Amino acid sequence: MITSTGAGPAASTGPAFDAARALRLAQETFEIEAEAVLGLKARTGEAFARAVEKLLGVRGRVVVMGMGKSGHIGRKVAATLASTGTPAMFVHPAEASHGDLGMIKAIDLVLAISNGGESDEITVILPVLKRLGVGLVAITGNSDSTLGRHADIVLDCGVTREACPLQLAPTASTTAQLALGDALAVSLLDARGFRTEDFARSHPGGALGRKLLTHLSDVMRTGDAVPRVRADSAFPALMREMSAKGLGASAVVDDSDRVLGIFTDGDLRRLIEQGVDLRAMVARDVMHPGPKTIQSDALAAEAAQLMEQHRITSVLVVDAEGRLCGAVNSNDLMRAKVI
Repeated sequence: MITSTGAGPAASTGPAFDAARALRLAQETFEIEAEAVLGLKARTGEAFARAVEKLLGVRGRVVVMGMGKSGHIGRKVAATLASTGTPAMFVHPAEASHGDLGMIKAIDLVLAISNGGESDEITVILPVLKRLGVGLVAITGNSDSTLGRHADIVLDCGVTREACPLQLAPTASTTAQLALGDALAVSLLDARGFRTEDFARSHPGGALGRKLLTHLSDVMRTGDAVPRVRADSAFPALMREMSAKGLGASAVVDDSDRVLGIFTDGDLRRLIEQGVDLRAMVARDVMHPGPKTIQSDALAAEAAQLMEQHRITSVLVVDAEGRLCGAVNSNDLMRAKVI
């Protein structure tokens, strides 16, 4: 019969946590990985330029490959290339040997990543790639490896040491691979004349996409929803228009709908504080002349910037002739997630 003693779980017999050692290792990791990245600078030369030129000339896609940790880096490199104007995809080397090689065409180019350059899953398919006539650029720390010898261009990502104190886990070497992949992507997007607008088109669901793809015409109030009165409109009519349209302001326009001024809730408060008798006034008497306006073909983000710069909460939208065609306030931009 086993009798419970009521004792809790046995205490851990592992080594005690050493906070100072953990901090020292973290700092060493930063130093070693920074050293690995900076070491690439001296080795990045003519081969890198040829690689960029070769990637620019690809009629198909850049097919990125890598095993293990290099594969994780490869997925990120492929995603960065694809989002910055270079059609790319990641193909797992092991799956390539079991049918996925069919994804690769002669018009493609393979960007293979392997620190040692001897990953079996990659080396076994190199002869097939050659027979297909597929170009091959290698990112490797061993130019004399099987991968290095088969590649058309070799980019050296070798490091003198890993950050791992056991020198086992890929750390500095994968950081170098990632930095080299980013350098390729940056050079390619510049060579392609890739613009901010192009980036936004491949990121329509993100905040940047909304800012760069959303035009005022997508979010502004139009037609009868835009509060407006003539310059000779009585003050009560001006207040009824403002209350009915809920913009917090009303445009004051001439007979051709050209903007003459604006009257806002803030203007109303200031006049009341001054004790002004508003009953006998007309819109021309109380409006703020020459208000800030924006053209209808502008981006919504430009309207947000205008509001922030001048500390206003609404802006009138005009056409090329200065005629009122819309209005937008900060709440409209918030609903559209532009701000």
